[in-house]
Amino acid sequence: MPFFDLPAAELRGFRPEVAEPDDFDAFWAETLAESRAVAQPPRLTRLDSPLALVEVYDVEFSGYAGDPVKGWFLVPADASGPLPAVVEYNGYGGGRGLPHERLQWAASGYAHFFMDTRGQGSAWGTGGGTPDPHGTGPSFPGFMTRGIHDPAEYYYRRVFTDAVLAVDAVRSLPAADETRVAVTGGSQGGGIALAAAGLVDGLVGAMPDVPFLCCFERSVGLTDRDPYQEIVRYLSIHRDAAPTVFRTLSYFDGVNFAKRASAPALVSVALMDPVCPPSTVYAAANHHAVGAEVVEYAFNEHEGGQGVHWERQAAWLAEVLSPWSATH
Repeated sequence: MPFFDLPAAELRGFRPEVAEPDDFDAFWAETLAESRAVAQPPRLTRLDSPLALVEVYDVEFSGYAGDPVKGWFLVPADASGPLPAVVEYNGYGGGRGLPHERLQWAASGYAHFFMDTRGQGSAWGTGGGTPDPHGTGPSFPGFMTRGIHDPAEYYYRRVFTDAVLAVDAVRSLPAADETRVAVTGGSQGGGIALAAAGLVDGLVGAMPDVPFLCCFERSVGLTDRDPYQEIVRYLSIHRDAAPTVFRTLSYFDGVNFAKRASAPALVSVALMDPVCPPSTVYAAANHHAVGAEVVEYAFNEHEGGQGVHWERQAAWLAEVLSPWSATH
């Protein structure tokens, strides 16, 4: 894939106006309050595992509307005292997989919570375990258009609520320090991390990696790749639905969550990325309320920096946490 978006110099200053509904904050405050009101304490089951240096817990916590959501919680076996925690969200179509597939954070001394994505887990990887029990109206195959005619029914209302309540669940666990929680994820997981960071107070940082779900109107018109193309194909059939569809999506745009972030961010972008166009990633980063450091991978597509970028994340998070460590 050649360079197809704005020149790099223009990307770094790209700060477009993005539609934002007047009741954005009220919508999310009401959504989260309703689900928190019926949430139950998370249930952890320790698993026998060949991972001798990491304790593995199968987790079930209350997500949107009290729905049970699965996750993995991994902590170093020799941990003592509450640990800084990383909550991670997954890419589009994948599930939580198997615990040994996600060892970097626990092996680095963190408590690590990996959230399953409701209804997903059958497109790649090693599966998921969380159904989405809520039906929707007509939609194109995939998740992008489920309930897209009404923000209250839209699929990502449930996913983003799960993401926030995952942070709540982690903060309630004795092994995790509730004052030192960061969120991260790649692609869809990066978009979810942006949402969580805009909806949760008191995080120490967010690390969205090549984030999806940003600057919807530009993304839908700029790339011919899925998942954004699910929206294009839906609108090619529902020809008069565009105003309604884009109004719904404005409640879920990563740019609008970035405007509300209360913790710093490390954002990665790949300048040849045809799935999450670089201008849409920069749109969120450049609107970030606290400040986002952007790491560019000029000659990569949607894979971004992969293991190289994880090392950048680990160094960045350690630096973010260093003032806290110096005072304790």
